[in-house]
Amino acid sequence: MSIFSKIITGEIPCHKVAENENFLAFLDINPNAPGHTLCIPKKEVNKLFDLEKQEYDDLMSFSREVALILRQEITCERIGMSVIGLEVPHVHVHLIPIRTMDDMRFSSKVSMSQDEMSELATRLSKRYFNGN
Repeated sequence: MSIFSKIITGEIPCHKVAENENFLAFLDINPNAPGHTLCIPKKEVNKLFDLEKQEYDDLMSFSREVALILRQEITCERIGMSVIGLEVPHVHVHLIPIRTMDDMRFSSKVSMSQDEMSELATRLSKRYFNGN
C-alpha cells in the first residue's frame, strides 16, 4: 500500500484541497511553491499510462478543475503540471503555481508552516466544494 493510499484511507493526514468519488487533491508536504498540489486517483495504480483511458481522462479533468482554483487563489504566472511518478508508486499529478521555470525544478523548495498549509487548503477546498 502506497503512502498515498494511506492518505486516501485517512491513515495519514493531509491538507485536502478537493475530492470526489474517484480522486483526491492535497497540498504537497514538500512544496516547490505555495499551493503545490498533488492530484491522485483513489485507485492505486503505479504508472500514469497504466490507467484506463477513461480514468486518465477523468484524472486530467479533475486536475484541471483544481488548477483553475489554484489560479484564483495563488498569485502566479501560470499553473505548471508535471507527472514524474518516481518518488511514490501511485499515479500523481503535480500542479505547481509558477512564476519562473525554476519553480518547476524539484531541487528548490519553499517552507510553509502547518498553519499556513491548513489555511491555504481551507481556502482552496471552499472554492472547490462551493463550485469555484
